[in-house]
Amino acid sequence: MRTSEEYRQDLFKMKPNVYVAGRKVKRDDPLLRGGINVISKTFDLVDHPDFKDLLIATSHLTGKKINRFTHINQSAEDLMTKQLMTRKLCQIVGGCIQRCMGCDAINALSVATFAADVENGTDYNRRFVEYLKEFQNRDLVAACAQTDVKGDRSKRPHEQDDPDMYVRVVEMRSDGIVVRGAKNCITMASIADEIIVVPTRAMTERDKDYSIAFAVPADAEGVKIVARTSQLRAPKGLEMPQGEIGDDENMIIFDNVFVPWDRVFICGENKFTTLAAYLFALFHRHSYTGCKPASTDIIMGFGALIAEYNNVYDRHNIREKLVDLAAIAELVFAAGIASAVKGIKTPAGTFIPNEIYANVGRRHAGLNYYHELQILAELAGGLPACLPFAEDYLNPELRPLIDKYIKRRKEVPPENVYRCLFGISNILCSSLGGVMAVAGVHGGGSPVMEDIAIWRSYDFEEKKRIAKYLVGIKD
Repeated sequence: MRTSEEYRQDLFKMKPNVYVAGRKVKRDDPLLRGGINVISKTFDLVDHPDFKDLLIATSHLTGKKINRFTHINQSAEDLMTKQLMTRKLCQIVGGCIQRCMGCDAINALSVATFAADVENGTDYNRRFVEYLKEFQNRDLVAACAQTDVKGDRSKRPHEQDDPDMYVRVVEMRSDGIVVRGAKNCITMASIADEIIVVPTRAMTERDKDYSIAFAVPADAEGVKIVARTSQLRAPKGLEMPQGEIGDDENMIIFDNVFVPWDRVFICGENKFTTLAAYLFALFHRHSYTGCKPASTDIIMGFGALIAEYNNVYDRHNIREKLVDLAAIAELVFAAGIASAVKGIKTPAGTFIPNEIYANVGRRHAGLNYYHELQILAELAGGLPACLPFAEDYLNPELRPLIDKYIKRRKEVPPENVYRCLFGISNILCSSLGGVMAVAGVHGGGSPVMEDIAIWRSYDFEEKKRIAKYLVGIKD
């Protein structure tokens, strides 16, 4: 397993193909530091007594100890361990741990490639397994590029006026394929070793050119990553772990990118790229039942803390709001547990989550995220939006006066109050807070996508039969 320093050095050796704010940058650019700090925790905590049992797994391929983010889930216990690991790591970094992207992609492809080989006699799974061995041995970090730019939303991929609105094969060669197109809203692509590509939607036979799944190094020739970075303010003199984190969301442009056959996992089989797309979403929504409760934990913690500092913690209206947050967090987490327990072992050997429970958990989280922020805003009042900058708070002339007028309960140091409000301001009022709010709704699939998945797979007919039985209706 790699160390975080080895991860960083491998990143810094990559060719510069990341664009931020009008500049092409190397991966050691300060704008990417926050996201790198987040990913680094998945390496740094491997030997930590509170995390090693969560972060270390045993490879089903080699029997070696590996980072769980490179592991293929073999049981319900694996899924529940991944879920708990995700929640605890997200609490540590104050938000998304990001590395689940690649983990969920490899799990999806382990099933889809196996199914394609069984039905069609292809060798996709052999290629994928060889790639997976490298992925585990090198302890790689991957972004999963799923969401295409889509163009005209009323048209399928093959119907678009510009055929590049979905990533597609533009040339088939004896040694591989050439692809063109773009993926959008892709987390942490600029700080990943690899980019794993799966389709964004179900494909038809007429979408054959778009029915592809593959992996390329993140700095492969023709790959251009346009990053939108966000970081929390971390002024000197007011050091806090929250100020070390950041995020990058990316458009990945594939400008005639060559992919050798050993990195092409599905090519042209629309049925199985559809399966890969579906399974990535399923695994990723199960991951959200770990990370979204952690987000609620953080919101809840700050809400409870400011209520305590304001000396209103035990008021009925405050208790009601905090209980509301607790119910959201634990219902989402419970749905993830149920999804694991009710999951199934596939012929590929991979254990997949139960579709209904994973989707209702993710749906509940997405529909409640802005409600959670509203609760925090109500508990904190308006000051997070009006809080003096840390540089002013640290000004020797102003500090005593700000301390005097920000004070709450006499036994609580004013600096603690300021730090609490600063943390709440980062959640509610910062650029990263805004990004995380949108991601809370749309990450892993908007609520309407969970609606579609639930509608497709839930047994409403059984509920009709219950109603008919209770009132004596005979079919």
